[in-house]
Amino acid sequence: MHFSIPETEVRSGENGSTYVAYNIHVNGVLHCRVRYSQLLGLHEQLKKEYGSNVVPAFPPKKIFTLTPAEVEQRREQLEKYMQAVRQDPLLGASEMFNSFLRKAQQETQQIPTEDVALDICLSNGQKVTVNILTSDQTEDVLDAVATKLDLPDDLVGYFSLFLVREGVDGGLTFVRKLQEFELPYVSITSLRSSEFHILLRKSYWDMAYDSDVMDNRVGLNLLYAQTVSDIERGWILVNKDQHRQLKSLQEKGSKKEFIHLGQTLKYYGYIKFDPCITDFPEKGCQVIVSAGNNELNFHVKLPNEQMKEGSFKVTRMRCWRVTSSQVPIANGTANPCSSAKCEVKLELAFEYLMSKDRLQWVTITSQQAIMMSICLQSMVDELMVKKSGGSIKKMLRKRHNGSILRTDSQQAVKSPPLLDSPDPNREQIVKLSTKLSSVSLRGISASNSANDISGNDFHGNYAFEGIGDDDL
Repeated sequence: MHFSIPETEVRSGENGSTYVAYNIHVNGVLHCRVRYSQLLGLHEQLKKEYGSNVVPAFPPKKIFTLTPAEVEQRREQLEKYMQAVRQDPLLGASEMFNSFLRKAQQETQQIPTEDVALDICLSNGQKVTVNILTSDQTEDVLDAVATKLDLPDDLVGYFSLFLVREGVDGGLTFVRKLQEFELPYVSITSLRSSEFHILLRKSYWDMAYDSDVMDNRVGLNLLYAQTVSDIERGWILVNKDQHRQLKSLQEKGSKKEFIHLGQTLKYYGYIKFDPCITDFPEKGCQVIVSAGNNELNFHVKLPNEQMKEGSFKVTRMRCWRVTSSQVPIANGTANPCSSAKCEVKLELAFEYLMSKDRLQWVTITSQQAIMMSICLQSMVDELMVKKSGGSIKKMLRKRHNGSILRTDSQQAVKSPPLLDSPDPNREQIVKLSTKLSSVSLRGISASNSANDISGNDFHGNYAFEGIGDDDL
């Protein structure tokens, strides 16, 4: 996930005094406002639990009131601290860190803990209403949905809750997968828009796992509803003959056969993103990106109006990075923006092995860049689990002694051997957006953009294979 503190606010305290609030954004959206003292308290707790040698350094206290320049310096330091904690496999997965974020989210939105009804959408448009507490976290809500649907415990991990936005034309935009550090009711309520919904959808990519889900009646119905929905939205491509066969199976109520036929169709199981911009094969090209089958698929419109299609396999991505920056909406200065006058620009860039000895950066500018990064990471996780001979059930994050466990591949991506021990004979071919820091095969340098608020959201890829795709 992408953490940043792009702005501060001066707010009034209980006794009429003022204080500086640091606005923590997750995926470019405000998650919570916290004071320096709150973050210092979290730091002391983490240090007590995990030791000073594990927890990153924290910005020091100041005796006197901070000047504007010192506030800005502290903002940058706190941002780097939060990013470092989140990226650490032990600290970022700890219940201590995640509960802090959940509590801060609830306090920021000023939503008291109480019983509420929350609607969860299914792929066929139906809604499941669950009775929860406003303070229930994502895992609790998912369990409540599974109980309401009568989905067995051993299948719950095959599904996730996604925040989606429905357009006036019926189009569906995936905003993000709900995480363990957020409260679904608070997240959806704080958006204050009927366009946003929470959607239950399968959370795996390998269609081999479909058979596990289809063995259960509820799992079969959920998977069938998703397949029908993806076909109706045009996410799965169907010709006239296939459409006729699908219609026949639907009329017979042959759901398993319907899904089996769906598995043979192009883009089965893919998530389709909104139209965006890429610099491949030329700068400024319009593109529709889809994620699935361990790849990002591109439908590119070239400047000469010609359409091209190509795929980038996740196993050929040496690394990727998400970058966000504050972009003024109106003409103004180059100073950091206020939230009212700026919008967040998001980019996903990945370094791709085009051929045996040629690496090249490809950049996608999209408000769904972080969702794309999450898709890439989950594909890598599945590949690594499968490679180790494990099963998808080993990927599930479950509470254990107050912590949420991460998979080995999730822990490994922070600094893979490839970044630490590069091949000195490999030619360095790097193509970067101006918003990205310069990255060589020998490691990562600091960002060179004053507006870059992404920190070190950089992912090495353990599933990378040293074989190039010469036909791209």
